Amino acid sequence: MTQICYQVNLQPGWGGGEVYTAFFSRALAEFGVRSTLFVAASAVAAWRTRLPSACEIIGVANAADLGTALRRHIPADSRCWPAPAAQTAALRAAGHLLTCIAHMPLYGRDPASLSSYDLVIPVSGHVLASLRAGDIANAYAEPLYGIADTAKRGGDGVLRRRSVYDWDRRKVRDRLLGFLEPALELWRPQSPFARGAGIALGIVSRLTPIKQFPLLFRHLAPVLARHPRFELHVFGSGGYASVRDLRRALAPLRGRARFWGQQHDVVSVYRQLDYLLTGLPEKEALGLNVIEAQACGLPVLAVAAPPFTETVANEVTGLFYADPRGAGTGSFEALLCRLEAAPFHIAADAGAAHMARFSAAAFAARVARLCDVVRIRLEGELAA
Repeated sequence: MTQICYQVNLQPGWGGGEVYTAFFSRALAEFGVRSTLFVAASAVAAWRTRLPSACEIIGVANAADLGTALRRHIPADSRCWPAPAAQTAALRAAGHLLTCIAHMPLYGRDPASLSSYDLVIPVSGHVLASLRAGDIANAYAEPLYGIADTAKRGGDGVLRRRSVYDWDRRKVRDRLLGFLEPALELWRPQSPFARGAGIALGIVSRLTPIKQFPLLFRHLAPVLARHPRFELHVFGSGGYASVRDLRRALAPLRGRARFWGQQHDVVSVYRQLDYLLTGLPEKEALGLNVIEAQACGLPVLAVAAPPFTETVANEVTGLFYADPRGAGTGSFEALLCRLEAAPFHIAADAGAAHMARFSAAAFAARVARLCDVVRIRLEGELAA
């Protein structure tokens, strides 16, 4: 009997969770598990370019229609995973196995949203610790760490300034600005990327609230302003408020902070930088950009806390500094002074050993172990 994993991802944009879904589906295909993916109707075409040809993609107009779509496409006698429990009461009553990949730590969130799943799969030890702290009894014990997906995603390969906004079409303001921005962009030069002669720090990330970049740089920007050799390049896009707040936080840097928008060729981005800067840690689940950067040979500068202490090898693939919210900015300033005195590079052999943990082969092995656990659960239910 063909084994099918029914997955749900209704995000209209493309970020870390979507990249994760793509390489998770590819890994499942290696073990003979075919994926059927329910996605936002507006994103169907994008998903078709990123998934194995055997994957079935079903567009859903909105979240309210998801339950109907699941019942229409999932056979009543199947046992499937994963699916959103809040909209699949009928599926659960029919004996389906419901699972969830936890892409966010549970700290500050309602544990009840995950309590009805048969299996909750964390993407990092940081997320797993938050599940256990929230008394999620069905948390899967092995973090399903991701891999570096550095494939080019369209475009002509040239780094140039692009829009920094992800417009939320549900908001009147964003609909209006999203309509006007393309016309305004026609009058602005699409400048090719050019770094200065200094030390190039980079943000390569969606500019979402969970990264907490505005809060971080309210502490770090005044320090960077005292060190004119450093320049900051922001590659990524976000909502209007996120971009506005980050620009305000970076005001002390004046012309040394430049926004380039989201790029298709992330490998070229990483190769233009000297160091990657992460956001703040506690709301971050894993940080695929952190793994990507190290895979491309770019050292990472991060707050010394999970999940970064899981994904970055200190003094090997990156350097840590103390959280400026509690410890002040002295640790970060000392790090800048160190990098001004001598550059830090990833040690080839030790770096490769660390990154093996996040290789495609290691991920496939983790998925294989997960599939074994799921099969045992499914066989137990069928026997019962």
